[in-house]
Amino acid sequence: MENIKDLFNVFPRPGRVEWIGIRAERRVSPEVVQSVEVSEKKGLIGDHYSGQSGNRHVTLIQAEHLPVVAALTGRDVLDPSLVRRNIVVSGLNLLALKDQQIHIGDVVLKITGQCHPCSKMETALGPGGYNAMRGHGGMTAKVVTGGTISVGDDVVVMAN
Repeated sequence: MENIKDLFNVFPRPGRVEWIGIRAERRVSPEVVQSVEVSEKKGLIGDHYSGQSGNRHVTLIQAEHLPVVAALTGRDVLDPSLVRRNIVVSGLNLLALKDQQIHIGDVVLKITGQCHPCSKMETALGPGGYNAMRGHGGMTAKVVTGGTISVGDDVVVMAN
């Protein structure tokens, strides 16, 4: 039997970048982009968070959680731009990546913590939107190595 600590580094497959959005200013809808430049000091170039908190350079949400939030808010589908995260990733349990590093394109990110929903979810998703996002808000990350992230890139967990 394997040690439980060893299992923290076992993932069945890489994930995939499904969607990228950046917001040039606060309180505006994100611009959906096919790729984004990423800097160790600034985070996502062009995003309003650029240059702010190093532990929250990038926000990621699991694609598999979007249908759950949609169902909880009475929708058939959920537009990723409504949840105010930068990158939608499929195929990986993002919550399992806390304190781990991931490789996306030529970028390395360190997952720093959960990205809890804010009160804006109530406006964006309607009554109950905040509670629908609880536990499904995704993760925050710090940029370790800059470069470019593109839709379709693999998301690979790096060995600890």
